[in-house]
Amino acid sequence: MKILHLTGLILLTGVFSFPDQGLCAGNAAPPASAGVPPAVSGPSLASRADVNAFIQEMAAKHGLDVGELRTVFSRAQAQPEIIALITRPAEAKPWHAYRKIFFTPQRIQGGAAFWNSHQQALARAAERYNVDPEIIVAIIGVETLYGGNTGRFKVLEALATLAFDYPKRAVFFRKELENFLLLTREEGIDPLSLNGSYAGAMGLAQFMPSSYRAYAVDFNGDGHRNLWRDPEDAIGSVGNYLSKHSWRRGSLIAMPAQVRGGRYRALVSSGTIKPNYSIQQLNQSGVIPQQPVDAGTLAMLLELEGEHGPEYWLGFNNFFVITRYNRSPLYAMAVYQLGEEIRTQR
Repeated sequence: MKILHLTGLILLTGVFSFPDQGLCAGNAAPPASAGVPPAVSGPSLASRADVNAFIQEMAAKHGLDVGELRTVFSRAQAQPEIIALITRPAEAKPWHAYRKIFFTPQRIQGGAAFWNSHQQALARAAERYNVDPEIIVAIIGVETLYGGNTGRFKVLEALATLAFDYPKRAVFFRKELENFLLLTREEGIDPLSLNGSYAGAMGLAQFMPSSYRAYAVDFNGDGHRNLWRDPEDAIGSVGNYLSKHSWRRGSLIAMPAQVRGGRYRALVSSGTIKPNYSIQQLNQSGVIPQQPVDAGTLAMLLELEGEHGPEYWLGFNNFFVITRYNRSPLYAMAVYQLGEEIRTQR
């Protein structure tokens, strides 16, 4: 594995700067550092038997150099703060508190400004991927405040901490660590140079490494898929992600509903977030959409904690697609409503 720095990436374009906090990013920090970090002050990851077993596995499976991987892991260490952060995510808040995180002047006005600054790229992405541009803008706004807050943790340390010290999701994060090392080899990037969220999500769009490898695109044609610094690549990549998960441009996303009686309670989404009831079935159980919807359309029924009591919403196929980006219905609702606000503001 040849270790290179971000030369050729970090000079492509600047990022937007907003004094706020994104969904996954933690405190704001530069997306990446071109310099080699100083030696770690605590035990290095390379001193651990489980990490060395992983290094041997990467060498056998993908042909990565054992010595170079040990050098990389010797300059990194586990971060206990990451374990604390992942156990109390923002999505654990009630809807009325969660919504306030994202419905701020910076995020709404910033979204309109981002759209105006990149309207050609957004129009091109909407056309190529058949997606709604306000949703692309809203996702980048919710994730990183349009690039102003892409994360303060070293991606390698975040993924390794969760892969080896968070048994609940160790399998998932071990796979993401594997994909991260492969990604840095493919893109010619120093694995120690990249910062991201506490969960290892990266760049303006906060892609996990597996999503980066599968869905990131070089949307400006400069030869790099650079989601850390290039808004155009982020716009195209989000559009591609939504398209590959069956987004339907101009189709319903979500709609308020009223409920009556008690039969609707059995239909409220709890474990599943996929549309699984027809409007006819929902009507028969006392769920009334705010606007007329074809009786055969599939939807999920959501009950959200509003400031003055429960709010009931119907989520359609496009709402479900947003949850492919982040499984929380609160996240999907924030993206939908922020997109509507940005479109109105613009």
